[in-house]
Formats: sequence, structure tokens, C-alpha cells
Amino acid sequence: KPQMADEALLDERDVAILRWRSRRGLVENDLFIERFFERHGAHLTARQAHAMTLLMNLSDNDLLDLLLKRKEAEGEIATDDVRAVLELLRERA
Repeated sequence: KPQMADEALLDERDVAILRWRSRRGLVENDLFIERFFERHGAHLTARQAHAMTLLMNLSDNDLLDLLLKRKEAEGEIATDDVRAVLELLRERA
């Protein structure tokens, strides 16, 4: 994969699609996710979007455990990109 494509910013439509796909059943998760998109949605890269997609493939409870630092990323999602997005998701005010 060329690096430049991974670093390319998502356009507004792609961000809107990612945001819609990131809606969760647990309100607690949605609070983290909404704050993430408010702060970082305007400058998300393709790599960050891929990492976010991997996180959104988790169950609500597994995602919440990661967001609350009860667990750390393991297995196929234990990548630098996923860890970086997790840090952005975990940011406080």
C-alpha cells in the first residue's frame, strides 16, 4: 500500500458514513464515539478510519472495556493504528 493513500484525509461523505456505522447500542460507547468525531472527524486519515472500523467490529462490551482501559487491544486489532485511535477515543475534555 502506498503511504500517501493511508495518510489521505477522508472526505466529508466518508466521515459521515464512518460516523453512522460507528453508532452503538451502549450509550456509554456512543459518548466516546461522538466526542471522537466532534474533535477528530474533520481530519481523519484512511489509516485511522480502518482502525476505527476494526474497533467498531467488536461487541459493545468489548469496546467499552477498551475505552475504559479495563482491557488493552489484543490479537489482530493490537496494531499501532488501533492503539492510536483508542487513545483519541479515550481523550477527556
